[in-house]
Amino acid sequence: MPPSASATVTKAPKQRKSAATKDSVDGAAEADANDFFWTYTEEPHRTRRIAIIKAHPEITKLCGHEPLTKYVVAGVVALQVALAYYLRDTPFFSLKYWAIAYVFGATANQNLFLAIHEISHNLAFKSPFANRILAIFANLPIGIPYSASFRPYHLTHHKSLGVDGVDTDLPTALEAVFLDSIFGKAFFCTFQIFFYAIRPMAVYRVPLTNIHFLNIAVQVAFDVALVRFASPHALLYLLLSSFLAGSLHPLAGHFIAEHYVYDPVPAAARDPENRIPVPETFSYYGPLNWLTYNVGLHNEHHDFPAIPWTRLHEVRRIAADFYEDLPSHPSWVMAIWRFIFDENVGIKCRVKRESGGRIVGGAAGWKESEIQN
Repeated sequence: MPPSASATVTKAPKQRKSAATKDSVDGAAEADANDFFWTYTEEPHRTRRIAIIKAHPEITKLCGHEPLTKYVVAGVVALQVALAYYLRDTPFFSLKYWAIAYVFGATANQNLFLAIHEISHNLAFKSPFANRILAIFANLPIGIPYSASFRPYHLTHHKSLGVDGVDTDLPTALEAVFLDSIFGKAFFCTFQIFFYAIRPMAVYRVPLTNIHFLNIAVQVAFDVALVRFASPHALLYLLLSSFLAGSLHPLAGHFIAEHYVYDPVPAAARDPENRIPVPETFSYYGPLNWLTYNVGLHNEHHDFPAIPWTRLHEVRRIAADFYEDLPSHPSWVMAIWRFIFDENVGIKCRVKRESGGRIVGGAAGWKESEIQN
């Protein structure tokens, strides 16, 4: 097959100190906490994107916005508001309340999480501002304002994939210490929505902008109105839906399946001199993509983040010679199961880089100076 990105992966030596943490964590504890897979080459997607465009230049015609997105968002938001109102008088500790929240609410809110993901790439409208407004609207049934903050963190994830101390999708050293066991991994999978919400702020802060304040103001106004005209149970339904969407739910498997390395890394690939490509992003091609804006096609998305969800299958079709041999997940449910119970898979099974990429949207001064140093 044509060459994909070189991603030479090794386990960090026991006394190795990462550049982002060497001044803040003691030697031995830091070494154990950062026993991830370390690579010494750039992230693979830029390299593969260049190779694919060279081999299949027509693929660039797939870039652009997708008008269908706004209609899907409007429908899902309407569904969640209607269900919240329907459950306004239903007891919280009832089977009906939790069943609807798990089956419909969590599915709908996971869909909205991924709508905001799609919109963060400016793929719903041509206008960047229109995309920001749609993201704030999609945020309403989630209950907590986060769409404005998600965008810079997520775009940094693309530009700085695997960069320690910059890519907030990476587990922190503290998570690696306390969660790398069956119990810890089960806890992480159950409460991972909180890890993804809190971790970015623990790594670095993005400056607040007018869009952040608008996001907060609109969300608070919506929550207050829902409580006043429906009931506290209506708002609680939306919050429970968000929690379950990022917990032990089939659609939540994408959080783990996308970048955790499941299969053993060949011994030869542990030697950085060999420069053997080892994938660090994994796709899923099953039916749950219908509910998640095709986020399962994650290699395709990282290779071409300017191509919307409705055209990612076409990316794979056109560049099949690049994708057909890459490892993928047959099931998100199985991805969660293996993550928890397979002793060869865990919190530390992520590829890390010491440097590279850049922060999108600015950062607090302390982080900018740290990266520069």
